[in-house]
Amino acid sequence: MNHYDMQDDVTRRKIFWLLQRLTSLSLWKAKHSAFKVFAAAYETAVKTWPSTDPEAMEADHLKTIYEILSLYDKGLDELARGRRFIWRKGQALDRVVNRFNYLASYFYRDPEYWERGSQIEPYPPKVDALAKLMRASEYQMEHAPLEVWGTDDNFAQLMSPWALLSREKYNHTFYELAYPTFPGDLLEVPNPPGPVIQSGQTVPCDGIWEPVTIEQSRVLNVIPLGAKLFKNNGCFNYFVADTAAPNLSSFDDETFNVTARPTHWRLVWEDTRYLNGAIPDESQYFLDAAKLAEPANHGIVEPVRTGDICPVSGEWGTEEYGGKTVHVEQGAAMPDLLAKDNLGERKVHWVTWRLIRRS
Repeated sequence: MNHYDMQDDVTRRKIFWLLQRLTSLSLWKAKHSAFKVFAAAYETAVKTWPSTDPEAMEADHLKTIYEILSLYDKGLDELARGRRFIWRKGQALDRVVNRFNYLASYFYRDPEYWERGSQIEPYPPKVDALAKLMRASEYQMEHAPLEVWGTDDNFAQLMSPWALLSREKYNHTFYELAYPTFPGDLLEVPNPPGPVIQSGQTVPCDGIWEPVTIEQSRVLNVIPLGAKLFKNNGCFNYFVADTAAPNLSSFDDETFNVTARPTHWRLVWEDTRYLNGAIPDESQYFLDAAKLAEPANHGIVEPVRTGDICPVSGEWGTEEYGGKTVHVEQGAAMPDLLAKDNLGERKVHWVTWRLIRRS
């Protein structure tokens, strides 16, 4: 079973929740708070580490750090009023991401550890401690709401749910970003009729949009006049009003060329948060996995069958039909097992799964 298929209900709910989280005031305030801690530590390092220290930090970075802090102040003030233009090209929170990426790319330019804007070796311990403080203000795919601009292709920020759901994507070789803890009751994804726009057209409102294909619906082989069916065509994306709806990408396996693939986008959820000045409870975006309640029987998880909802993320195993171990995320449906029968034919079997190890 493909748990990263946008046809799968659990995948859709998780991406919907993650995009709301990435564009929430609480997450960007958390980014700001973490970056202030880093800024203070970096300033102290510049002022107190001896100039003869071979690991001394560059004082010139302080200019970029102060600029980022100022941009946070401007951007968060607007976001708290529901003004999301701050993610458009050149605006405050777009600049925060841009300047942070510059700072991270040129953070420590000792040639033993850095080459052409990339870290090539683990930093020395003191430098790494500062780098970890800096990365504490970073979230996977935090650029999701930023305006797509600058090329003829204008590819969407989020092409696949894999970028947000795969734990591998949170590991960036020399640092790892925190994987989010999902609430147990993820909301159902809305299914409104639209509006629907095409790539290149102006986005009419802030919100989460789904790429779709539009087909005529058939009922008893009769096409109702004006009836249409929306079929998913890729991963949800978050767009800001008055930007241009982007394209999807198409990859040619033979030529290895990536080309723009225009699509229709359907509004799934309009973002009207904070417009009236009220800040909702957003604590669900920062759940601590270690503090979540265990099942009632002291952590013992009962076996489940194919098709049941997975109660705990982790490695699950079955001894039936030769046995198998799979990784299943909490909230997903338990998979079946493809195995050979007595005649040597491969068939689908429903089996019982038992938890081997939590993730």
